Amino acid sequence: KVLFVGGDAVKVGVPTVEGASVTATVQKQGRGKKITVFKYKAKKNYKRKQGHRQPYTKLTIEKINA
Repeated sequence: KVLFVGGDAVKVGVPTVEGASVTATVQKQGRGKKITVFKYKAKKNYKRKQGHRQPYTKLTIEKINA
C-alpha cells in the first residue's frame, strides 16, 4: 500500500495511491535481540521468567512504481 509518491508530479493517496506498487528485495531474515519478560506479584510467591526473540525481515526498497 503506497500512501504518497513524490518527485515532479506529487501524488497523495486518499487513503492510498491507486495502482501504485513497490519493488523490494529481501536483504536478510533473522531474529531480533532477546528480551526478558518477567511477571511478578508481590507477597503471592508468583514469578514467571520468559524470553522472547521477534522474527524480522530486512528489505531494501528498489523502486516505487506509480
